[in-house]
Amino acid sequence: MESPNRKSSQKFVKSTSSQPAAPLSTRGAKNSPPRRPFSSHSGVLQKPLIKENTKPFDFKLHTQERAARRALFNSTVAIKLCIIEQQKRQVEKLLKMIEEEEVKMLRREMIPRAQLMPFFDRPFYPQRSTRPLTVPREPSFYRKNSSFISCR
Repeated sequence: MESPNRKSSQKFVKSTSSQPAAPLSTRGAKNSPPRRPFSSHSGVLQKPLIKENTKPFDFKLHTQERAARRALFNSTVAIKLCIIEQQKRQVEKLLKMIEEEEVKMLRREMIPRAQLMPFFDRPFYPQRSTRPLTVPREPSFYRKNSSFISCR
């Protein structure tokens, strides 16, 4: 019995008939002898020795379709960017017009005008205020509570 750690280098299958053993995979084996077809009495069809020439299917690459879709996408993105840029320009133009109007209004208001002469024929008598007087109180410099400081 072989140990489970050692890999077996032989990959052959025992056949029950008198045929010689064949490797499991013949992929990549270009110099291997031609396989003998199975006999017809075993119930398996024989593999033909010569392959027929096959015609390739007509295949269609999707590059043209993708290029058309990409061009359509690029054009829609360019249109959207153009519309956004136009809107930005309109907003900037509107803001500039508003700012110019404000500057015009400020310039009109800023025109220096002469002040009116005061009336000297009527003397100025100050009126007594109706607000109550402030009651002074002394500040308290002592602390009431060490953790709570209040400013009054």
